[in-house]
Order: sequence, then C-alpha cells, then structure tokens
Amino acid sequence: MVLRKKIPTSVVVPGHPDYELLTSIAGEIDRKAGGRATLASEMPLMLRDCIDALINTPRTGRRDFNELEKVEKTFIGTHVEIVVRRFLRLEKGLLDTVILGHDVDIKFTTGDNWTIPPEAYNHPCLIIAADEERSLCYMGLIVIRPGVMHGGAGNRDAKRGISAEGFEHILWLLCDHPYPPNFWRTVDSATVERITATRSGNERVSALFEEVQGRPISRDVIDATARQKDFTRRTRADNGRGARDKLLEQGILLLTGTTHPALIAALGLPFCRRGEYISYTPKDDAEWAIAAQHGIIRP
Repeated sequence: MVLRKKIPTSVVVPGHPDYELLTSIAGEIDRKAGGRATLASEMPLMLRDCIDALINTPRTGRRDFNELEKVEKTFIGTHVEIVVRRFLRLEKGLLDTVILGHDVDIKFTTGDNWTIPPEAYNHPCLIIAADEERSLCYMGLIVIRPGVMHGGAGNRDAKRGISAEGFEHILWLLCDHPYPPNFWRTVDSATVERITATRSGNERVSALFEEVQGRPISRDVIDATARQKDFTRRTRADNGRGARDKLLEQGILLLTGTTHPALIAALGLPFCRRGEYISYTPKDDAEWAIAAQHGIIRP
C-alpha cells in the first residue's frame, strides 16, 4: 500500500486557524533536529533502520516489509515513536511527547493512512509515513479534529484515519521525500542466498563485498550479515584474517567513507557517508596506481 500518489496542496497558510500553532511546533522540530536539512537527511535513514531491524534478512530470509507478522508491524510504530523522540530530544507527555508545552501524538504508517486514537483529538499530531513501494517518506503536523477525519463527527470511540479533505490540513515538513529502499530488496535472491549461506561471519562479510561492489553499504547491513558482536572487526585486515585482506588478495578494495573519502572520489565511486563501506575491483594499472597513492598496494 502507498500513502497517496497525489498529496493535495496544504491549506495551512497564514489565516488558517492552526497556522501559528503548527508552524511554531515545526520550527521547534527543525531546531531540535539541527535544521530542516539535517531532518531531511537523518529521518529517512532512521525509518529505514527501524524497519530493516525487524525484517533482518540475513537471519530470517525475509526481504520485504509485507513478510512481517502483524504483531511486528504494530511494534514498528512504537519503535519509530521512541527513535524520533530520542533524535529530537523530546520528553514523554500525556500523549507520546510534549513540544512547546503542547501534548503531541506521534503516528507512523507504511500504509495509506494513519490510525488515530480518540485521545489525540484536539491535539497536534506528528504524522510520519514510509512508502516501501516508491521509496518515499513523509513527515507532517496536523491538529486532529472530527472535521479532518473519516466519518466526520461520528463515533469518537473508534480509531479512524485522516480523510481526503483532511490531508489538506497537514503542514508538511517532508513530503514525497526520497527514502532509501531496503538493501536486500535491491539484490537478487540468488545473490542473497550466496551471501547468507556461508557459516562464519568473516565469510559472509567477504561474500557481501564480493557480490555487491561499487555501491555504499551501511554498518547496519554489515552487522546483520556478520551476525556477531564485533562485526566491524570483519571489515578490518585483522592480521590477514579479516575481510579487507582476504578481499585484497582477490584484487578487491574495501573502502570506507570515514577512512578513504579521497580515494573513493578519485576512483569515481559513489559518495560514502561516514561509517559506510564500498568495495571495488580496480579495472586497470592506472586505478591500482591511484590506490597506491593512497596507501593500498596491489597484491
């Protein structure tokens, strides 16, 4: 399921009854996040991590959100609430949190709407969504009132979603915003099987970087693949036993955005964030010469 393929233009502009309240809360969220740009950069990654931790492909063999059990999908909403509150350094309140003295509910969905409880009525709500199919994410603010909900002023005892007209009353912080796909969905099933079938952590991490080259891979993917406490050790040389030395013996470079940003750029590889890894087989002597300039000698 996807949220909405066409999000209506927000009517939360000067003159709207909730404009002052929602813009002040939005400003506080931006401030807590370190700016809108930081929010836009970090929020998609946090959502991806929350979902991937439950999918956990290397242990479960599952590659898709839809393969999760119903109780697991329910837990993700709570997990996102906790992670967002921690990221924004927010206190717990009568609802999920308090922002500028206002009790605020936090709701998350991977479907086409949010499930809003009666106790959230007449309060601001921070609504968050991840669209797994289109790799988009959303974050907005809305004051929950009967008029923006399905069923109008009907039964307040039942949880309901936001109506089509209600979507117009959302002040968006992130809308149709890029959201990274689940890593394992981008890798064909035969490759996943080759990576996860090996027995030791070193072998699985080495297989990961042999099979998936030229693209950044996060620490979380490596952690899930290694299935060991000191998973970063698998990416180091480790006196010839780690993945880096074993890969180099095969002519494969294992680089990190923390240690090798200049070499990654010199080889024309995709940008790697700090803590991300990328493997690559140099194509010719010229590329090996570039690696040598950065301290990596061809075996």
